[in-house]
Amino acid sequence: MDYLSRFKTLYALRWDTALAWLDILVVAAVIYRLFLLVRGPRAWRIVIAVILFVLLLAGSRQIGFLEFHWILDKAALLGPVALVILLLPELRQGLEGIGKLAAERLPKLGRTEARSEVRTIEEIVAAVTELAAGSVGALIVIERSEKLDEIAANGVILNATVSAPLLVSIFFEGNPLHDGAVVIRHEKILAAASRLPLSDSSRLAQTVHMRHRAAVGISEASDALAIVVSEEKGTISYALEGVLRRLGSHLELREVLNREVRGEEVMRRRRIREREREVEKVVAP
Repeated sequence: MDYLSRFKTLYALRWDTALAWLDILVVAAVIYRLFLLVRGPRAWRIVIAVILFVLLLAGSRQIGFLEFHWILDKAALLGPVALVILLLPELRQGLEGIGKLAAERLPKLGRTEARSEVRTIEEIVAAVTELAAGSVGALIVIERSEKLDEIAANGVILNATVSAPLLVSIFFEGNPLHDGAVVIRHEKILAAASRLPLSDSSRLAQTVHMRHRAAVGISEASDALAIVVSEEKGTISYALEGVLRRLGSHLELREVLNREVRGEEVMRRRRIREREREVEKVVAP
């Protein structure tokens, strides 16, 4: 009986330890996902504002600003609701990311999407090359994980398959849809003539034109990738995560799109090919 009681005690301790470690892993995973949600410039500004609010709330009481503290204390009651509303795009992105984990397990669907992504990228590169050669101004926004329904809604909904001739025709000056941005979702041109938020970043020079500021603005407000063709110089640039970069040629644009739009798929397929080659070397006589 003494050995049995000791065994039960040891088993209980091990089980409690396992639960404690599992609890720590769950908390760590949640914190990691929260950091992923706030990786964009817009979300970080909200986080900084929350930190400043908490500091003001604590500091106003210490200093003796009782009326100001009372106002902040009442405003804090609405804090959780306000955070959910402000971080709604990021929360939706996180939930969609969980859903994509299951979708990525479907190999047939994955191969179909990979072929579609390759064709879409080549059509975009061909269109941008032609627009740059003719110094035709253009602004193309490629949706990634965050949905751009609100941006698309303020333009003209097309839902047309991406093709170089269609993209080029949209941005010619005679086309009523040329003034604004094209929004691309997967292999579809979701909308054209869409208005984008303008960036007021101090990192941009005063000489940067409105089209480029709009590209940076949408990359600050979402994780989208925006491609800009300069009407004056015919240069190609892209904006991602609030940073504007100029490209030397359409070849660099293809590399950027392959890396940023279909990078995970490319790396996964490359690893599979490497494993297949290793297996062939082992099996070969």
